[in-house]
Amino acid sequence: MRAGDPFEGLHVFLAVARRSSFRAAAKDLGVTAGAVSQSIRALEGRVGLPLFQRTTRSVALTEAGQSLFARLGPASDAIGAALDTLASLRARPSGLLKLTVPHKAVPFFIEPVLPRMREEHPDVTIEVSVNDAFVDLGEGGFDAGIRIGESIAVDMLGVRLSEGLRWHVAGSPSYFAKHGRPTAPSDLLGHAAIRYRPLGTGEIYRWEFVDETRPIVVDVPGPITVNDGALAIQLARRGLGLVYAPDFEITRDLADGTLVTTLDAYAPTSAGIFLYYAGGAQTQPKLRAFIDVLLAVRREASSGPRARKHGAP
Repeated sequence: MRAGDPFEGLHVFLAVARRSSFRAAAKDLGVTAGAVSQSIRALEGRVGLPLFQRTTRSVALTEAGQSLFARLGPASDAIGAALDTLASLRARPSGLLKLTVPHKAVPFFIEPVLPRMREEHPDVTIEVSVNDAFVDLGEGGFDAGIRIGESIAVDMLGVRLSEGLRWHVAGSPSYFAKHGRPTAPSDLLGHAAIRYRPLGTGEIYRWEFVDETRPIVVDVPGPITVNDGALAIQLARRGLGLVYAPDFEITRDLADGTLVTTLDAYAPTSAGIFLYYAGGAQTQPKLRAFIDVLLAVRREASSGPRARKHGAP
């Protein structure tokens, strides 16, 4: 393998070949004619062949020069076209946008956003992977993800999508009528939970509480275990057990009376929901466009009549 930069001097060679003039090439490149001549001599020294025939009146390609130009010219044009394509991507968002989101985020941050995204940016195709486990963006080839702030790696950048979350124990009126209401977190050991096993960790999620400033963790027993938070809430609506969920997931249930909370005095709070991505990714037009649309839809949802009635995450 030749030492040094194999591309060194080639842009000067192309300029001279296209203009048939050292002086004109120098003007195009913004350098002196002497610098152009020196670069060509260095290139000819590297390849071991003369590339130009020089006279006092003209500059012409040698056979070796013509052979090199025949290969470099189309390659240079292709590179230029590729750069022009990148410029068009910068001006108009396009390409594949890959997102990883948990089930609970889909109805709030994906379903209402995709129609607007498709309408405003039709050249962007979107792939959504619904997965409750934390996903490494780089390994999965994702541009961004949505998760609760506490689960996001410290080297990621994030855009806040919600205020802090408050976590509740909730059950149906029929469940409480049959089993009574716990008055302290320890009472949950005598109740039935819809247990949640997140994908990835493989461990049953234990319910967390706060007694003044003291954290409490309870491994609530239960006959049913799921890996989907939305399914857990559906089962709780049917009276099959208690569920542990953030406020935004059960706001409508609380307003409609299909679920009722208990142990609110012990309810903890956690970081809100964030869109996260690796540093520098936000410069991609497709991701920047998605962020703008997502935030616009969130603003409209938080100020609309439905949001004022039921609340918004």
